[in-house]
Amino acid sequence: MAPPHLQPEQESLLLRVLWMLLYLLVWQVGQFVLGLLVLVQLIHRLVYGKPHVGMMNFGDSLSQFMAQIGRFGSFHTDQKPWPFADWPAHRAAEGHVPDATAEQEPRL
Repeated sequence: MAPPHLQPEQESLLLRVLWMLLYLLVWQVGQFVLGLLVLVQLIHRLVYGKPHVGMMNFGDSLSQFMAQIGRFGSFHTDQKPWPFADWPAHRAAEGHVPDATAEQEPRL
C-alpha cells in the first residue's frame, strides 16, 4: 500500500525537522568550539593579563549563532541561521575591554 500523500504543511514540517536535526549536530560542534574558546581565552588572560580581541569577537558571534539555532529549534522564528542568514556580527564588549595593542600581540 502506498503512503498517503503529504499535505504541503506536513511536507514543510518534515523539512523543518530535517533542518532541526542538522542544526542539532551543528549545535554540538559549536558547543565544543565555544568551550575550547573559553578555555584558551582564560589561558591567554592569565598569561598576557588581558583577553584576546579576536577571540572575544569570535566568541560573541558564535554565541549569537548558537542563540539563533535555539530560536529556530524552539519555533520562535522561521529564519534559519547561517549559512541561510548572515553570520552574526560581534557586538561591543561589555566587560573587560582590552586596549588596541591586544590585536598586535604575537599569536600562540
